[in-house]
Amino acid sequence: MSSAASAAAVIVAAGRGERLGGTLPKAFVPLAGVPMVVHAARRVAQSPAVDSIIVVVRGEDIDLARTLLTTYETPKVTSIVAGGDHRQASVLAGLAHVGPAPVAVIHDGARPLVSPEVVTAVIMTASQTGAATAGVPLRETVKRVEGTTVAQTLDRERLWIARTPQAFRTDLLRQAHVRANAEGFIGTDDAVLVERLGQAVRIVEDTPQNLKVTVPSDRDLAEMYLRPSPQRVMRTGLGYDVHRLVPGRTLRLGGVSIPSPRGLLGHSDADVLAHAVMDAVLGAAGLGDVGQHFPSTDAVWKDADSLELLRRVTAMVSAAGWRIVHVDSVLLAEAPRLSPYFASMRERLAGAMSVDPSSVSIKATTAEGMGAIGRHEGIAAHAVATLVGAS
Repeated sequence: MSSAASAAAVIVAAGRGERLGGTLPKAFVPLAGVPMVVHAARRVAQSPAVDSIIVVVRGEDIDLARTLLTTYETPKVTSIVAGGDHRQASVLAGLAHVGPAPVAVIHDGARPLVSPEVVTAVIMTASQTGAATAGVPLRETVKRVEGTTVAQTLDRERLWIARTPQAFRTDLLRQAHVRANAEGFIGTDDAVLVERLGQAVRIVEDTPQNLKVTVPSDRDLAEMYLRPSPQRVMRTGLGYDVHRLVPGRTLRLGGVSIPSPRGLLGHSDADVLAHAVMDAVLGAAGLGDVGQHFPSTDAVWKDADSLELLRRVTAMVSAAGWRIVHVDSVLLAEAPRLSPYFASMRERLAGAMSVDPSSVSIKATTAEGMGAIGRHEGIAAHAVATLVGAS
């Protein structure tokens, strides 16, 4: 399946929402001032794999749904149709309007925080294998209980919580619904209908934020995700370091030892990349610089491992109420070639800062023969760190 749009989405929003309270149907309950179904439809529409969206609501709510979806300028919605007496019947009603789309993706209107990337991934997987569902692995211990007594502890390593979006080859999903209806089977999702045909369903890991809004506390949590706290402050810091290249020293950059006839001269291990990152992080937190905390006049820091110093810096900024979210950096060196070591550098720097390696970026360039760097006299590094308030 190409990146071009080739799937039709059915958003099921026909629930009454009695557990959520209030008088509005659940799909129309506002989150951060916008109806829940609008949030869901907008996010599904952001997937480049979705060509059209069919919204299924209660028959008496069609006019209200049309007004809301038009007022809030929800793209790609081509049909608003009446659902059935239960979810399965509502999905089937939506399927009648998907047309020739080779893949149908089903999503609950009560999941307003779905990731467009997950929608795309589920569609792509279904186009290749026939069926796919979003889900999250179970991370807590699960007990099977009889009455009020634990009968068994289940192996959670093989247990996932199924969610929507769920995507299927359209003809397969239609066949699954026809068979279920003929046999009087009512499933809790569409994947189980397809499983009954003997079709394997692939699972795509979902984001934690894609919660289902069922009770008032769910709505509160969803609004928290949609409305970041106004006290959440972001800061940026800049870092720079440069050291001279000399014979007889190990060249360490980003915590990685690199084969080289010369290394960098310094009081510690002279890791210019780690030092630039530390200065950027400290600067963002307003906590001074590397020289202030680890002065070259103090024998304690003689030949110190810069990654260990970075761990200390991370602890300092954490204690001050800050969390590192991203670091970008540039190394300036004529030689040796550094790109083969970037992956290892990212992993080690990320480990020292307690972030994912995807939150660390490293680049390198030369000075085109100009200046001290261009004359192979040293190596320099620049870094930018982004921090947010830990609260």
